[in-house]
Parts: sequence; structure tokens; C-alpha cells
Amino acid sequence: MDLRVGGRVSHVDLGRGIDEGVDILNDLDSFFAGDGTEEVSSIRIGEWPEMYEESSEAIVEKLVANAHLLPGLRRLSIGDVDPDWCEISWIQLSDITPLLTAFPDLERLDLRGSDGLALTPLRHENLKVLRVECGGLQSSFVRSVAAGDFPALEHLELWLGVERYGGNTTAADLAPILAGDRLPVLKRLGLQDSEIQDEIAAAVASAPVVAQLDELDLSMGTLTDAGAEALLGGQPLSHLKVLDLHHNFLSDTMTDRVAKALPGVDVKLHDRFSPEDDRLYVAVSE
Repeated sequence: MDLRVGGRVSHVDLGRGIDEGVDILNDLDSFFAGDGTEEVSSIRIGEWPEMYEESSEAIVEKLVANAHLLPGLRRLSIGDVDPDWCEISWIQLSDITPLLTAFPDLERLDLRGSDGLALTPLRHENLKVLRVECGGLQSSFVRSVAAGDFPALEHLELWLGVERYGGNTTAADLAPILAGDRLPVLKRLGLQDSEIQDEIAAAVASAPVVAQLDELDLSMGTLTDAGAEALLGGQPLSHLKVLDLHHNFLSDTMTDRVAKALPGVDVKLHDRFSPEDDRLYVAVSE
């Protein structure tokens, strides 16, 4: 366990040295039994034993049970591990509803993995950033996010992944997010790493939420000329500061068209692969 205290910016790093026999639950018990927990604003949960078989449920329960000792917690990361320890699609997560309920002042939640990940729709007044990195995000989780109320959310990032690893989200599941009704201050939207990136681009092209965004990220997926054509033919995107389309399957002609159509926008088009490839693939799956 690594504890660095610096006023209201203290950070606890848990999950290092698991391969040396350290038990993260015992680590948490030791942390909560010590002094200074009220100064902690950030916690990172990295490795836990057998995380490809054992879910994060016990860790979540431990955090929730001791929420009263963490009045200053504003940032929480779960599953932040190197692929050498556990592939992203093997990480076993759990229901995060208790966390959001127990920590009403939480401002940022970063999750890596999706197997077992669940959420009951709720209202959270203070969450500003929600990020899910995975190789396959289930539609049930996306629909729960879409049905929730997040009046303070500024940054929503969902790696949608592939069906092989549970990624069955459709463009229709994203409709409430794209409407923006429950996301009044959203400024950065990432709908990434999808094998239906063209369909998502087409939906985004007429989505009301786009008008309020500074950054739109449709990177890491299987975007082809069809999806880019939909974006160019939709609502204006010239107000954006950043349009991230990296890892794509655009032709040379379409790449030039996109860049020239948005001269004042930081358009990211790197990691471009041949659209003539027989197989389209996302950046992150397993």
C-alpha cells in the first residue's frame, strides 16, 4: 500500500505486490484502521488476487462499509492493471451502484474491465467523470448510465468493444445519452472501440448532445468512409475543439475530406489502416 499525503490531494495506491502474497482486503483493513483517512481524496485499486476469477465485489463492499472514514474521497479507480497481470476482458468487476450511493461527493470514477459490471439507474449530483475501459461493454450497463441523472457529468467515456467479449451495445441503447437531456454540462463524450463505429457515427451526426460538446471521441473502432460520410453530412462540428477518430479504416480521399472540412478543429486521424483489409478490428478487445 502506497500512501502519499499532501493536504487535500492525498492518494492511496492499493494492489501493488499481490504476486508477493499481499492481500488487498487486509491492505484495506490496515488503511482504515490507521490515521488520516479523512485526508484521502483519491484511491486507486489495482491488482487483486485471482482478479480473472474473483470479482471486485468484496473490495466494493469494504469501501462502502467504511465510506464514513473517507469524507474527502473524490476520485476512485478500480481495475487499473497492466495487461501483463490480467487482460482487460478478463477483469471481473461487480455492481458499482453501492459505490455511487455511498460516496455522493465522488467526482471521478474510472473502471477497467466489464465482466460482471452492473449499475442500477440513479441520480448522482457530483460525478464529473465516468470512464469505462474494456473490450466489451454490455448494453444493460449502457442503458443504466443512459437512464441515470448526472447533472454534473462533464466527461463520459465508454469503450464499447466487441460482441465476443460481451459488447452487445447498439446505437439505440445510446439514444438517451445522445439526446443529452440528463447530461446538461457534458463537454467530452467518448463512444469508442466499437465494431459498429459507423452506426454510432451516423447516430452522433444528428444527436442533440453534440452541440454542447468541446470534444467528441469516436476513436479505436472500425470507422470507415460510411461513418465519416455520415459525420460530414450531419450537423456542424466546427465548434468542437477536438474530434478524435484515430484507429480508423478511412480511405486517403476521405481522410483529406475530413481534415479539410474542419480546419479549426484538432482532428486526430492517426493509426489509419487500409479500408481494403478483409478484417476490420477495434483497438482493444482482449
